[in-house]
Formats: sequence, C-alpha cells, structure tokens
Amino acid sequence: MAAPSPEAYYLGFDFSTQQLKVIAIDEQLRVIHENHVNFDKELPEFGTHGGVHIHKDRLTVTSPVLMWIKALDMVLEKMKSSGFNFSRVKALSGAGQQHGSVYWNDGASLVLQNLPPDVPLHQALKSCFSINDSPIWMDSSTSAQCCALEAAVGDAQKLAEITGSRAYERFTGNQIAKIYSQSPEVYAQTERISLVSSFAASLFLGAYARIDYSDGSGMNLLHIREKVWSPVCLDACAPGLEKKLGHPVPCSKILGSVSPYYVKRYGFNPSCKVIAFTGDNPASLAGMRLGEGDVAISLGTSDTLFLWIREPKPALDGHILCNPVEMNAYMALLCFKNGSLMREKIRDEVASGSWEEFSKLLTSTPAGNNGNIGFYYDVMEIIPEAVGIHRFDSQNDSVPSFAKEVEVRALIEGQFMVKRLHAEKLGYKILPTTKILATGGASYNKEILQILSDVFSAPVYTIDTANSACLGSAYRAIHGLVAETNASLADVVKSAPGPRLAAKQASGVAQVYQPLLKRYMALEQQVLDEARNPTAASSE
Repeated sequence: MAAPSPEAYYLGFDFSTQQLKVIAIDEQLRVIHENHVNFDKELPEFGTHGGVHIHKDRLTVTSPVLMWIKALDMVLEKMKSSGFNFSRVKALSGAGQQHGSVYWNDGASLVLQNLPPDVPLHQALKSCFSINDSPIWMDSSTSAQCCALEAAVGDAQKLAEITGSRAYERFTGNQIAKIYSQSPEVYAQTERISLVSSFAASLFLGAYARIDYSDGSGMNLLHIREKVWSPVCLDACAPGLEKKLGHPVPCSKILGSVSPYYVKRYGFNPSCKVIAFTGDNPASLAGMRLGEGDVAISLGTSDTLFLWIREPKPALDGHILCNPVEMNAYMALLCFKNGSLMREKIRDEVASGSWEEFSKLLTSTPAGNNGNIGFYYDVMEIIPEAVGIHRFDSQNDSVPSFAKEVEVRALIEGQFMVKRLHAEKLGYKILPTTKILATGGASYNKEILQILSDVFSAPVYTIDTANSACLGSAYRAIHGLVAETNASLADVVKSAPGPRLAAKQASGVAQVYQPLLKRYMALEQQVLDEARNPTAASSE
C-alpha cells in the first residue's frame, strides 16, 4: 500500500513598507511558520528609514528595488536554515504595498527566465531595472499629473466613476506620467511596468506576472466595471503604456509554476503554483475573511478601512477597488496617513511613551469626551486634506490645548469618527449583523478597540495574527487552486480559526455619539475650509 502523501503547505508573502513577511499554513489552515526581514535593521546598506527614502523636496518618496529583492533572498535563506520543507509547498501567493511601481528595462525578461540557481536574486537581477528607486504610496510629488489626468477624462468625479478614485498623487498612473514627462528616455527603455505585487510574483514566476484586477484598481488606469485598462486614462499618462502593463487578470488566476531557480536553490516542488499577487489591503480583506456588511480596519503606519460592497458608489474621497475574492463584488477603501505614528507621538508627549499610561488616560474620560473634539494630522492627511492639530471645545470654539486625558480621547475618538463618517458617504450602512474586524499594531490595545466599538455601534473582533495580508495571501494561494470550480474563498477557509470578540458597544453610548458625529462632520468641513483658504480663516 502506498504511503500517504505528505501534507501540503501554502505560502503567503507580504512586501510591505518596512519589512518583508512570510507565513506558511498547512491544509488545516494552521500557521506553521512565520518569518520576516526588517529593511532598516537587516539591510542597513540601503540607508532607508521606515523602509523608504524621503527626498529633499519632502514630496518624493521611494524605496530601492534591490532592497526588496535582497530581502526575499534573506527570508528564504532564513526559512531554509530553520529546516522548512519547501518541497511540500503546493501553491504560493503574496501581497505588495499598493500603488508602488517597478520599472524593468529592455531585456530583463530574458534574465528573469534564466536565473542561475547558484547566484542570489539581488545579484542576478541588479542590472534589470530602468529605475532603481521605486516610487511608493507615500509619494505626493505628482500634483501636475493628477490635474492633467482629471482634465483628460472630464473632471475628478468622472475619473472616479471609471477607475474607482479621483486622481491621487500616489496612484501609479500619475507616477508613470511623471516619469515619462521628466525622463522620456528612461520610459522608452522600460520593457515592463509592474506594481510591487506583480513585481514580487514575477520573481517567483521567472517571467513577468500580470497585474490583478484588485491591485490594478489602485492605479487610476483600470476601468473597474469592465476590468480592462481605460484607453483615455492610458493615453493621458504615457504613450504605449498598455503594452508595458500587460493585460490585467482575475485575482485568483494561476499564473504558472514556480521558476526552476527555486526548485534548484531551495527544493521547491516544480509543480508548485504561483497565484496572482495582489495589494496589501485587498489581501488583508481575504485574511480577515470579510463578509458583506462587515468592516475591516487595519491600524498600522497608515490606518486603512475597507468594506465589502455590491454596487460601488465612487466618490471624491476614498476608493472603490475590484473585490479580491469575488469577481462580481467590490471593496471600498479609505486611507488615513496619520495612523500609528500619530498615536505614538501623542503617547510620547502625554504618557511618557507608555501604552499602559495612555490606556489609563483613555479610560479616565467618558464616552464623548465631554464634547471636546480634536483633529490630529502630523503630516498632510488624505481624508480630509488638512494638516496640523485642531482642537475644539464643547461650544465648537477653537482652543490651543487639552488636558492630557482629554487629548488622548480626542485623538482616538476623532480617528474613528472620521472613518465611520466617510464610510457612510460611500454608501456603507451598519447592519444588525455587522462586525468590525481589527488588525495591525493598535489592535492589541483593548481600550482603543472599546472606543472603536462604541463609535461604530458594532462588536469588534480581532484575528489570531496581526499579519492579515500575509495570511490572506496564503488563503488566496489555496483558493487559486480551486477558484475555477466556482468554490468561494469563504468555503475554502471556513475551518480557519474564527475571530475573537475584543469589545462590545457599551450601553447608552449611541446617544452620545450620534450628535458628536454630526458636530465632527461640521468641524471637519471648517478645518478643510481653513486649510484651503488660510488667509480668510486668519482674518476672522
């Protein structure tokens, strides 16, 4: 009698801003291995801070492509050293920080197809890029290109209706337009343009990987309903762009088998499949197994809120993306730059750098903060487009400072009220079945999660791992193998550990937050008006 075949493993990678992470799961969906490489600490030769280079103009932000590649070399070597059995990996997928782009130069595809297994990737590929420093999501240097793109299609709302978003400076189409405008010879030498996600998939495939619909929705280039590149958007950005991008593919697409490089160097099974990689936010939606009516909130470097929706209502704020796990659905996405770094800054200022002290201050004040409201933007915010710290007392009068405990609650309540208000603008409705799924660093703080539950009038759950993009990528690897049979991701991962209840709405707080939300919305408009017209505000 033949011996039973060994249990299969599935890998999920996450090429995020500050580190490269990997998770392996088994057929029971148990996490059996986790590993990571921190860019700043483990790759100091690239000189990054927080995984990025902020240029002298303070607007241009890039990351070295070879740093990402060397991190992949390192994480795979770490796994090999730990005894991880790559031959049992049946499929892999991954995620990349959204909007970032990679520029392969002429002839790079031949190098990719013929990687020598005795040479690390970062050495084999060192001459393959027409641009060595990739523009990433933190970049805000493309204002002129954004204006030109919106003008080309009619206006900002029309662009949102086609691509799911108005023109954003970090979105890939505008970054490509800037490169074409400033360095047409570099653009001409570029054979293929990848997103960070499809670039990472290309490394495993040994060939250019297609961009998936969901991450492709973050470029201001994809027609989100027809799921093809929009000709008017392509033409507005750069000539010959469609050929350089390749055709987009469904998120569950099997791209092919892993490159022989990985078979020979690490012992991968030659039949291991590479499933289309996607963006980190769509992958997190998969990792948290978001259902209709649910909200997922990632509390990280930037805070991100995403919801599953059937009928998109594109607006000037927020984004509509193709859903990464169901072809005919969409996800709405709201990004807020001032996330954990802002929380940490206030913690350092008023709580001596201690989260324990921060939480004590938070619980010493009542829900609604006695009517005090604050807006905290250390860097220029995305929603709303404002910067600085703005404090208002219960009479809506601007005040210069708050007591420590008031400051802490104003920060956290404000961060969650803005998320609820802008979700509702995109058509989101809180249902009796709604769950809030929290992930990211701050999801470990119960006091913060209690306020999240109170503001949204819904229970908050957390999942076992804060690395939801990694986990979602591993789930998507499994789903990709069976997606053509019409099996849903929910069917495939139904035996995964369920989310844990972390907070339930306190009684009576809905009556506190309803009027506070209305005041917050009016004050946000006031802050926005002042940001747009500072001279009028100062003369009042």
